[in-house]
Amino acid sequence: MIVAVKRNRKSKFIKFISLVVLIAMFGGYYYHMNKTFEEKQKIELAEKQAQKIEEEKKEKAKKDVERAILLEVEKAVDLVGQEHIKHVKLIENKIVIVCEPDTNLDALIVRYGVMALIKRTLNEIVIAVDVNFILKSKLNEKK
Repeated sequence: MIVAVKRNRKSKFIKFISLVVLIAMFGGYYYHMNKTFEEKQKIELAEKQAQKIEEEKKEKAKKDVERAILLEVEKAVDLVGQEHIKHVKLIENKIVIVCEPDTNLDALIVRYGVMALIKRTLNEIVIAVDVNFILKSKLNEKK
């Protein structure tokens, strides 16, 4: 018996074309995903930079507030005289200065007026100044 095998060149051509199309599809998909990934990275990088700038601004503002408070405390200590000061503390939103009982507070009274709460006892004088008052006065100076 003689068996004749027909070779179909069209089926090989179709297989070759479908393989090329399949490779082209994968290449197109890779190219598309690469572009979207790059765009996402650019957006994330821009967001991170904006967030970093915002954090730096907040940190700078905090340092400015701390510096203003410390300068005000230094001025208050200089006005009273460092030898008369026992303690200086920051409690909640108040600067509390504890002095000896024979301290002259006229300079502080002139500087802060009624904003300084003064309590005199037999052993010490306690002066409390509101931090918000200090910060508002510093903001008005800058403007």
